[in-house]
Amino acid sequence: MNRFEGPGARPAKIRYLDGDFQILMPGSHVVCAMTGEIIPIDQLKYWSVERQEPYIDVKAAVAADQRAGLVPASRS
Repeated sequence: MNRFEGPGARPAKIRYLDGDFQILMPGSHVVCAMTGEIIPIDQLKYWSVERQEPYIDVKAAVAADQRAGLVPASRS
């Protein structure tokens, strides 16, 4: 069992702000809006203020912006 399993492990409720976030309800983690991966609160670096959702990494954040139509899709 790890720190994201068991009775004490639950997602935090967070308000995402410009350059910071406010914990509304304590928890051990949040879940990436794009991948569904668990993000420990102390490792949370990427989020959208407008959409109020967290991302595991910059790749997921860019994909969310592409999905929202804010940046064009990459041409690989």
